[in-house]
Amino acid sequence: MSEAFRLDGRVAIVTGGASGIGVGICEVLAEAGARVVVADRDAVGAARLAATLGAVSVAVDITDEASVVAACAEVVARYGTPWLLVNNAGLQHREMLLDGTVDHWKRVNDVNALGPFLMTREVARAMVARGQGGRIVNCASSGLHGQFVQGLAAYLASKGAVAALTLASAFELAEHAITVNTVLPGGVGTPGAIGAEGPPPVGPGNRRPPLGMCGPRDIAAAVLFFATPAARYVTNQVLSVDAGFSVT
Repeated sequence: MSEAFRLDGRVAIVTGGASGIGVGICEVLAEAGARVVVADRDAVGAARLAATLGAVSVAVDITDEASVVAACAEVVARYGTPWLLVNNAGLQHREMLLDGTVDHWKRVNDVNALGPFLMTREVARAMVARGQGGRIVNCASSGLHGQFVQGLAAYLASKGAVAALTLASAFELAEHAITVNTVLPGGVGTPGAIGAEGPPPVGPGNRRPPLGMCGPRDIAAAVLFFATPAARYVTNQVLSVDAGFSVT
């Protein structure tokens, strides 16, 4: 692999790394030479994946500030300051707008929006303190561009918040040589997507994209690009990996 796309020795934290898209991201980053930290609430699953990749793991509940602070401090102390943070963890549960509840809204937004904010704050603090720059990649959703179904008011609002977080973070962190970008995954048949709670998925998101369904490693390839030296001057950008859905 070209040196422009290598991450040899770089510490990379992937939230939600123990399942779904997160597994693909961890695999691809490890293959690029990164020291991957599989960060997940599922400590057993994270440790199991880490063992297969020659990686490490950390247990974290990204909706809990104390857990995030402790987990990030542990990573810095044991493995060094991260070069890369991938805010991947997310919930896709559905609830129709007219049946919407505060509990559902908070549950989805705590994971999908609050979590990335807390992780970004803590990891960026460590990056700034080290003074050698870094990369942050946020995973939002191609649903922001129309690939959605009914029942996603809370989900799309949370992913819109993630996209806005990219903008604000890229602006504030540029002076520290930290880039922040967004990947918009299209339809991926992960356990989280297939097992999402709520009404049956009805809407354009059910339409098969021209290139077929994406896999976790397709999303991971976009994450890898943003993380590598090849993207050193790329920040506040959005890359949709939707298998051509946007042209149908």
